[in-house]
Amino acid sequence: MSVVTRFAPSPTGMLHIGGARTALFNILFSRRHNGRFLLRIEDTDRARSTKDAVDAILDGLDWLGITPDEAPVYQTSRAADHIDCARAMIENGTAFKCYATPEDLQARRERGEANRNAAKADELSDDARASLLALAAADLGPYRSPWRDGGPPPASDAPYTIRLRAPDTGSILLKDEVQGEISIDASEVDDLILLRADGTPTYMLAVVVDDHNMGITHVIRGDDHLRNTFRQIPIYQAMGWPIPTFAHVPMIHGPDGAKLSKRHGALGIAAYREMGYLPEAINNYLLRLGWSHGDWEIFSLEDAADVFSLSGIGRAPARIDFDKLSATNGHYIRTCDLEQLTALVEIELSKTLDISPRLRETLRTSLAIMRDRGDTIPALAEAYGFITATRPLVMNKKARKTLKGETLDRLAIIRDEIAAAAQWRAETLKITLADIMERQELTIGQLGPPLRAALTGGLPAPDIDLVMEWLGKDECLARIDDQLKITTLNDDGHEKQ
Repeated sequence: MSVVTRFAPSPTGMLHIGGARTALFNILFSRRHNGRFLLRIEDTDRARSTKDAVDAILDGLDWLGITPDEAPVYQTSRAADHIDCARAMIENGTAFKCYATPEDLQARRERGEANRNAAKADELSDDARASLLALAAADLGPYRSPWRDGGPPPASDAPYTIRLRAPDTGSILLKDEVQGEISIDASEVDDLILLRADGTPTYMLAVVVDDHNMGITHVIRGDDHLRNTFRQIPIYQAMGWPIPTFAHVPMIHGPDGAKLSKRHGALGIAAYREMGYLPEAINNYLLRLGWSHGDWEIFSLEDAADVFSLSGIGRAPARIDFDKLSATNGHYIRTCDLEQLTALVEIELSKTLDISPRLRETLRTSLAIMRDRGDTIPALAEAYGFITATRPLVMNKKARKTLKGETLDRLAIIRDEIAAAAQWRAETLKITLADIMERQELTIGQLGPPLRAALTGGLPAPDIDLVMEWLGKDECLARIDDQLKITTLNDDGHEKQ
């Protein structure tokens, strides 16, 4: 059997991080078995489906590198197949026309609620309470239509839906690749609607017909669909179709163990992209979120496709750990192609700066050293604060304390010495600074702090010789000159020229 999997999102919102993991598991399983991975946009909810949501899903999957083997299929374009299936089920007696109106169903619910509330009365006997609860359960439980075994319509032009004739007895068995063997009583499944009164197919019918017609062999999806599966199996059985293998993956929870929600932070893939995470890191982290393969931690998509199996998926919900996600992202930043990384940092910096040719060149030459100073792209861009700061630099408290008294005199000496430097590269500047210390009888503790303060304002920065090379001679001298204009500080700490 050739394996065919699918990812079938509803375009009613963003590509959720849980949906991205589901798509990832599907493509890896198909690759593992040399099969096909398909994408179906389940847009049957016309009122809530939007083009923006479709675009966000496609863009998110493309960014992650999760590419289907065929063009996306749109569920509404296959409505004729869904309708044909419902008509065929009427012909074979597994579906029927139901004339129950929305008002009938509402009255049933209200009757059930009334009986359930009445059963709470203290003065009732046990038998009376049990009787009321039984009536409530009948009205609030799975709906079994009075027309399921035939019967005339209430009027010749009465509107109707087409419903599945749910199994009368027995059980519905699911052998799930993640959850194990599960069965429920057939009585727990209702006569669900297949075609609405306006003739449009419902999600429950459309999913089954599309999966069958697309040749889907394995349905890998979140365990929030587990209940749906027990309602969909009877449709496969009604049509005499083979039932695909199901694997229901536990949901992703927040760090506190509660269902992942907005209060835990970003939910959509687009938000993680904006926060500066790399797609390779997101894939790697999502792969390890509920799936394991020995003690492996770092996987490329190619590596994962070689070893991925459904048996490696745990049954318990996975808890997202943002610190671990950042650490994983840090790994990929430190191994990322430098040209790609430079472009990403430049894009981040361009949100607040005009990128000069010199800054662009500085990024290109410095990132090999600077890339370990941030686990996300914004953090890495922020690490360049000592480069991008505008003159005159705003000194932090520690740097300002460094630049007063005799340290300013030393800074003036250093300024004149380095101004004469013939070459402005880190390796030669390091030698120049060593010569200055020797000739002026200065220690590194006397030379380094005022020079670093004047050049960086006290911001975190690498070795001073690297800082000097990246800033360039003119900028270094200008920053030093700014500080040499300061002769003292007022008592309140304000600069006095």
